[in-house]
Amino acid sequence: MPVKSFKPYTPSRRHMTMADFSELSKVEPEKRLTVGLRKKSGRNNTGMIMVRHHGGGHKQAYRFVDFKREKFGVPGTVATVEYDPNRSARICLINYKDGEKRYIIHPVGLKVGDTVVSGPESDIKVGNALPIDKIPDGLFIHNIELSPGKGAKLVRSAGGQAQLMSKDGPYAHIKMPSGEVRLIPRMSMATIGQVSNIEHNTINLGNAGRNRRLGWRPTVRGGAMNAVDHPLGGGRGKSKGGNHPRSPWNQLSKGFKTRNKRKVWGWMIVQDRRKAKSI
Repeated sequence: MPVKSFKPYTPSRRHMTMADFSELSKVEPEKRLTVGLRKKSGRNNTGMIMVRHHGGGHKQAYRFVDFKREKFGVPGTVATVEYDPNRSARICLINYKDGEKRYIIHPVGLKVGDTVVSGPESDIKVGNALPIDKIPDGLFIHNIELSPGKGAKLVRSAGGQAQLMSKDGPYAHIKMPSGEVRLIPRMSMATIGQVSNIEHNTINLGNAGRNRRLGWRPTVRGGAMNAVDHPLGGGRGKSKGGNHPRSPWNQLSKGFKTRNKRKVWGWMIVQDRRKAKSI
């Protein structure tokens, strides 16, 4: 996917880049697989803001994506490759032989007209979904289930790929994009290949307006606030001395570990992602 740049006829245009969308099919989304998305602006059911800096943004329709890939043995043809405003990856519409249509995450190399199929007997090719037990060691996979039959939870964003390292007993060792190695049940489903839109992380929004249309509101520095509003606020002019970066609720934000060491599933992490990056 090429990235498009612009002539700098305004200061913000100088560094702005965007995808050229040449790989996408020029079609409307499948109406039966979409629903209107109600914006919550980071608020919970009582109206209290639980996630800051959310709100506004362009109107969006949610696309129902098949993360379970449970149509075993039924071949499907890739009808379109489409943009999804709710995720960084592209999605593609699959027309199955029995007449059903579903969206799946679009992997790199899968083109309109190609055939995909899921199930234990599927071929080892891009876009096919199989239990991890049936996938050869060393292959790159995405769309991985944490629990068999519950739907994919891991490696679903643009450019994501995990590597199947080995199988040991009822679990497989999988190296995640972060460098973490963790145990996944061998009967969990995964899809062969890498998630599309691999240059997503190189795109520069360029100006504040694009951020607002994506639903992100401005983020104010803690040091620019009053002392009553933030632990770093107050002072005459900029005040930096002795104030370690922290949240508005005084939680340290650099190096302070927030994960509970007694988490039930902590034993499934074979190698921590931070240690993997330091090696």
